Parts: sequence; structure tokens; C-alpha cells
Amino acid sequence: MTQYVDGFLLPLAADRLDDYKKVATKAGEVWMEHGALAYWETVGDDLKSEEMRSFRLYADANENELVIFAWVVYASREDRDRILAVVMEDPRLQENADMPFDMKRMAHGGFKPLVSFN
Repeated sequence: MTQYVDGFLLPLAADRLDDYKKVATKAGEVWMEHGALAYWETVGDDLKSEEMRSFRLYADANENELVIFAWVVYASREDRDRILAVVMEDPRLQENADMPFDMKRMAHGGFKPLVSFN
């Protein structure tokens, strides 16, 4: 398994969902154009859990906030490093000076697949 995944978890004010969707759509187009294999942005729907910790807890989401869980799939770690560098310099993403979420509250990390069924 050589693929590589970037994961993101963040809280988002519910009234900023439409703004976030616009930013995420543009970001997805940029990531895919630069070589990502897949790009997903999801919004929490069923996050209540009696016996386990909730994504709301890990995202540090307040009552009026949604939880965004996103990931990008790459062919390899090397592709991820190359693509991420180009994406971060892409001028289309530099236009988002007023991000609809607090980037300091976002969790991000790279992951090596352990098990995968496609």
C-alpha cells in the first residue's frame, strides 16, 4: 500500500456552512488539478455516542458549531509532499483571506494506510 492520506478535523460555525462549501469546492478543484486521487469534505450528521468519545469533543465544537471531517488521498507520501507544496502556493487559494473557520482550531495530519478496501 503506497497511498497516503491527509486528514482534517475542524469546528465550523453553523451559519458559515455555505461560505465553507465555496472554499472547500475551490480547494477540492485545486487539489485534484494538482494530482490528488480523491478529495472529500464532510459535515457531521450523526455524532452522538453513548459509549465512545464524540467527534464534537475532538473538534472542540461549541453548541452552535458543526464538525467538518475531510481527507485527501494521494498516490504516495512523495506525491503528497509535492502536491501539498504546490497547492499551498496556488493563487486561487490565496484569495481566501477571510476563511470561514479558525485555522488554529483545525487538526491536520498525514496518515499511512493500514487496511484499505476499494
